[in-house]
Amino acid sequence: MSTIATTPATRKTSRAAVTGDAGFWIGIALAAFVLAIAIFGPFVAPHSPTMTVGIAGSRPGPGYPLGLDFEGRDVLSRVLYGGRSTLALATAATALTYVLGVSVGLIAGYSRTYIDPLLMRTVDVLLSIPALLVMLLAVTGLGVSPAVLVLAASMVLFPGVARIVRSATLEVSVRGYVEAAIARGESTVAVLRREILPNIAAPIVADIGVRFSWSIILIASVNFLGLGIRPPTPDWGLMISENRVIIPNNPMSVIAPAVILALLIIAVNLIGDGIVRRLNRSGGAR
Repeated sequence: MSTIATTPATRKTSRAAVTGDAGFWIGIALAAFVLAIAIFGPFVAPHSPTMTVGIAGSRPGPGYPLGLDFEGRDVLSRVLYGGRSTLALATAATALTYVLGVSVGLIAGYSRTYIDPLLMRTVDVLLSIPALLVMLLAVTGLGVSPAVLVLAASMVLFPGVARIVRSATLEVSVRGYVEAAIARGESTVAVLRREILPNIAAPIVADIGVRFSWSIILIASVNFLGLGIRPPTPDWGLMISENRVIIPNNPMSVIAPAVILALLIIAVNLIGDGIVRRLNRSGGAR
């Protein structure tokens, strides 16, 4: 009977893999919890999220487990209602960010022509403009709507993604399997889709949590200035901004939505890290 010898390095790798898998499943559980609040919360909310039910800034008490907000509305009800807009806008902005960023980064990194400096100088210009200024210009010029908020946030965020993707593409595009695909006569789109994109998935996935977090922050900042989602619409990000004036009276009006947003951001990062670890353990696409 043969036995398999384990070295300290092997045991350390195994423990890291187990820890990584645990983090991944914790992220899944947290994401499921936040999604459940966003989807099913309105069905169990005790009050209307826009109805004044008591004295503004009241602390938690009977009938109001999280107290009342700065206009006397039930904080728990607004938390239960506020997830849909936050998740929808942040998810849409993040998705559009990666569509733009991955496309620009792939084209710039693979072209090796004047297109690369042209695209990247444009990206540098966008990176030099303050993020909030871009958001304000967009909503001022195009009007206030969810679509404008999503577009504005993606315009702020996609340059960073484009730089990451370009760097990864430059490294992968000189490898043998890419050159072999080119030699076989495969089209540029086929090479990018089949050979390069699967092999740069790890840095893209690892970055998703950061971009998602920034999507929430940017949209909440515009909401705070009154140029995004308008009160009294319940929104987790907007709740943090509008209730800051009553933190001494009822801190739960800010803590509750902030904790949920923090759990969501942690969940996205844990899931992303778990996927990256799995890609690395499997050796990626190649």
